[in-house]
Amino acid sequence: MSTFLKGTIVLILVAFIGECLEFLLNMVLAKELGEVGMGLYMTILPTIFLVVILASLELPISVSKLIAEHEQKYHRSMLQHIMKITIIMTIIFVILSVLILPFISVFDDYHPYVRWLVVALIPIISFTSIARGYFMGVQKMGKIAFSNFLRKAIQLILLVFIYQMFDFNLETALMIALCTLVISDIFVFGYLIYEYGARVRFLNRQPSERVNKRSISKQLMSVSIPTTGLRIFHSVTHAIQPFLIKAALIRAGMPAAVATEHYGLLAGVALTIGFFPAFIAHSLLTVLIPTVSEAYSKGELFKLQQLLQKVLRFTMLYGVPAVVIFYFFAEPLTHLFFESSAATVYLQMLWPYFLFHFFVIPMQAYLIGLGLLKDALFHTVWSHLIAFLVMFILGSLQELQMEGIIIGMNMGAVLLTLMHYVTICKKIGLTVFLKVPVKNYN
Repeated sequence: MSTFLKGTIVLILVAFIGECLEFLLNMVLAKELGEVGMGLYMTILPTIFLVVILASLELPISVSKLIAEHEQKYHRSMLQHIMKITIIMTIIFVILSVLILPFISVFDDYHPYVRWLVVALIPIISFTSIARGYFMGVQKMGKIAFSNFLRKAIQLILLVFIYQMFDFNLETALMIALCTLVISDIFVFGYLIYEYGARVRFLNRQPSERVNKRSISKQLMSVSIPTTGLRIFHSVTHAIQPFLIKAALIRAGMPAAVATEHYGLLAGVALTIGFFPAFIAHSLLTVLIPTVSEAYSKGELFKLQQLLQKVLRFTMLYGVPAVVIFYFFAEPLTHLFFESSAATVYLQMLWPYFLFHFFVIPMQAYLIGLGLLKDALFHTVWSHLIAFLVMFILGSLQELQMEGIIIGMNMGAVLLTLMHYVTICKKIGLTVFLKVPVKNYN
């Protein structure tokens, strides 16, 4: 069995368990926080994730790509240099966060300590990212899978225990939910750094050669900067999206409190259910980045063509049945969270959004591995701009409201998928019908 296939299977199996835990986690939060509280929780998360992305500098992706493209004898020197860069960037970013976060108004509706929780996350995420990137690069996917499972398991256990033992007002309950997020990341940090230390000690005993530091820095930044830019744009749009949706709904005549509740139903219920199978797509992304990077660096075009076809077929194999189930069983699924007919309708209408995102996620891994990060960013910017424009225009119409919002979301997902797909096919010598020219077999 190939390393790619074994890594994919391990990640998918453990990720499935992790997604089950995530599903239970959101159910616990929904029951404890209520519709308004869930809306507030889902509103602040994108901002927190934006800080996390900045802290990580997308090192898991850039480090894994570098490690996959270089022989083991260079790994020790590369990791030492990457660690120095990370320490410097972490110190700078912590200082900037301490100075800037007190003035960000998004946190004003939450407990005062939430800002400092975000600051505490920065060094945790930064150093964990190096370990993640290294294990992805050497395709030790079992460690990545277990760390993902550990984070969700710890958070769920803490939430269930604390919420069962004590009663809190809404502000404190939200604070507790965010605290458990940070604590679970501390456990993951401890596990990955321990495993990383063991691997570094192993590398210290092996023959090694030094690398050109300037070259490594250039290669690292050539991936980290555009990938971070891509993720920042994603996070900024996700942070803006709650406010854009609520602004459109208020413009359509919906009261502000009701608009917040409906966003909570969309993000906390419909999107939680619909993206449940996305653990498969994210598992593919994790394995594909080093695999595609290595194959492309060796000029193995035929392997890339065959791999893309397999990934697309596999995505179709699980994606179509998943959205069919969501459509026809939307009511019992959404009622696990709230007895809301609106959430049921949202889940049914969003099936194109979910299905096309199942394709987008592994395609992003292909774009990263092929060095097409600028293309990925261009596609993402244009698809989101068009989607947001349609969401605001249609969502502001009194006769559409949330239905108009969802139409815009679906349109953006379809557009992004098509742009990714055409670009990848052109790069690896496939037609849009996945036909392989004869000359590429030679």
